[in-house]
Amino acid sequence: MKKIKAICFGEVLFDIFPTHSKIGGAPLNVSLRLQSYGIDSYLISAIGKDEFGKKIISYLKKYDVNTNGIEINPKYETGRVNVVLNDKGVASYDIAYPVAWDKISLKSEDINYIKKTDFFIYGCLASRDKTSLSTLRELLKIVSYKVFDVNLRAPHYTNELVAELMLQANFIKFNDEELFEIAANLGSRYNSMEQTITYISVTTNTETICVTKGAYGAVLYHQKVFYYNSGYRIKVLDTVGSGDSFLASVLFKLFNGNGPQQAINFGCAVGAMVAKSEGANPILTMKQITEFMNP
Repeated sequence: MKKIKAICFGEVLFDIFPTHSKIGGAPLNVSLRLQSYGIDSYLISAIGKDEFGKKIISYLKKYDVNTNGIEINPKYETGRVNVVLNDKGVASYDIAYPVAWDKISLKSEDINYIKKTDFFIYGCLASRDKTSLSTLRELLKIVSYKVFDVNLRAPHYTNELVAELMLQANFIKFNDEELFEIAANLGSRYNSMEQTITYISVTTNTETICVTKGAYGAVLYHQKVFYYNSGYRIKVLDTVGSGDSFLASVLFKLFNGNGPQQAINFGCAVGAMVAKSEGANPILTMKQITEFMNP
């Protein structure tokens, strides 16, 4: 069987909670989950020449994520985000700017690796600075299959940038709030989720769209067919990273030849398991996931 290769582009950082700190960033979280499934995961980002940066590299190497694409920029600190959780465990974020991952440069080794990758994942946040955005635009010219993990973080995006990044994608992942906000900006007048998803698919010429709905599961639109999972009943501890693991899990199933329904079922299960755990990257075995899905 061919070894699947994936690249994640963007932020690596420390999430600073009131009582503790955790390594995070959507691209890093996705990379870790993909690697746990046996997918060769290559992360393109930047860190500062500081202790936080050293800890991130050490952590990723512990879980066999390829860190050759992470550059050290001594002019900027490693990214950090202050995370506040409400009484339902839902997170809000205060994201420092500028930090090292705002200044990701274009490197020849990344270009060589990207030509061999099966899919490339990118988001809005690492596009907020012109340096990283310029690098992303060049990489998107090379890769064949592009996954846009929208991940809106106000005020770090513009409607024009979101529209540009959607037009590049083969696969777009939203949460439900992002879906309706972005669709309205594109001129949609629909209220139903299915009509809105179809509108975006047609408007951006995107074949596959996935929308997470928090406790109510997710919808996957693939080759003009809708697939649904209504979610799993859990006690939420915190939602940090659950959407990232969901995305990694859906892609893992789809690129291993599993059907869309299997993919969204698996993704929702893993996302729920992360949400009932502390932090973005709890270790989950296939045995644990199977038992969770089939109690």
